[in-house]
Amino acid sequence: MKTTMKGLVYGGPGKIELKEIPVPTLIKPTDALVKVLKTTICGTDLGILHGKSPLCLPGTTLGHEGIGMIEEVGSAVRNFKKGDHVIISCITADGSCEYCKKQMYGHCEDGGWILGYLINGTQAEYVRIPHADNSLYHVPAGSDEESLVMISDILPTGHEIGVLNGCVKPGDTIAIVGSGPIGMSALLTAQFYSPAKIYMIDLDENRLEQAKKFGATDTINSAKEDAIKRIMAETKDGVDVAIEAVGSPATFNICQNIVRPGGHLANIGVHGHSVDLQIQNLWIQNITITMGLVNTNTIPMLLKTVLSGKINPKQLITHHFKLDDILQAYEVFGNAAKEKAMKVIIAP
Repeated sequence: MKTTMKGLVYGGPGKIELKEIPVPTLIKPTDALVKVLKTTICGTDLGILHGKSPLCLPGTTLGHEGIGMIEEVGSAVRNFKKGDHVIISCITADGSCEYCKKQMYGHCEDGGWILGYLINGTQAEYVRIPHADNSLYHVPAGSDEESLVMISDILPTGHEIGVLNGCVKPGDTIAIVGSGPIGMSALLTAQFYSPAKIYMIDLDENRLEQAKKFGATDTINSAKEDAIKRIMAETKDGVDVAIEAVGSPATFNICQNIVRPGGHLANIGVHGHSVDLQIQNLWIQNITITMGLVNTNTIPMLLKTVLSGKINPKQLITHHFKLDDILQAYEVFGNAAKEKAMKVIIAP
C-alpha cells in the first residue's frame, strides 16, 4: 500500500489546498482505515473555510461525509473487516460514555463531530475512523453509493434537528427557511409525518422550484416579498413549526415572527453571530425553541427508507467532480445560486 495520498488541507481562514500528505495509520485498536470512494462538501466545511470554527487548526484535512471500503481494521473492531463497503457517519461515537448511552452521540466524550474538524477527515483518498464499530454502517449489496452519501450527515441533520426537534405532526403547517441541502433534507423527511402544508422560504428561485418538486406545497422568495406578512396573512396565527436552515440573524428573525402560540422553532443552521431573540414576545406564546448538533441515531431508519424508495436523496446531487478538481468543487458549492448547485459528489 502506498504511503502518501491526496487530501484537501485547511490552511487557515480562506485557505485550502489539495496536497500530498501521509496516508493515515491506525492509532487505537478500535480504529479502521477506510479508502474513500465518494465524499461531498457540507455547509459546515464552508463555515470552517470562512473562519466560523476556530477549533479547526491549519493542517487539518477537511470533510466528514462519505462512502468507502475498509482497508484495515484494528484488533478490537468486531463488526467490520477488510473489504467491507461502509457509510461513514459524520459523528464519531465510542458507544460507552454517558452521552452515547443517551444516544447523544454528537457529544461523545471521545468523539462527536471530530472528522474534518478536530482530526483529519474524508476529503482525501483515505481516512482513519475512530471507534469504527459505532461510527460506520454497512452498505447493503446493490445500493446506490451516491444516495447513501447523503445519509452521512445532511439527511439525519435535517430529520433530527429540524423535523424531530420541531415535533412535526400530521396536519401541521410548517415553514422551512432556507432551501439549501439541509433545508431540503428537512423537507424530504418532514413528509414522513404528513404535515398539511409546507412553506419553503429562500432567496434563490431555482432552489424554490426544486423544493416544489421535492414536496413543498408553497414557496416564498423573500427577496421579492415579505415572508412574514405572507405567512401571517395565509394562516390563522402563524405556523406550527418554523425550521431555520441557514444560520443567519435574518432567517432566525423570520422564524421567530411566524411561529404560532404553542409552536416550535427548530434551529438547524450554524450561526457565526448572535441573533436578536425577541423573548419579550415569545415567552407568553409558549414557544419551544430547539437547536443542536446531529446525533446520527436515525441513520439506520433513514437507510431503510432510502433502500425502500420512500425518499430519494440522490435528487439533491447536482454536480460531480474528481478529487483532483476539489478546489473547483468548492467554488461551485460556495456559489450555489450562480451555479445552481445543491450537493456535489467527489470521487477519486
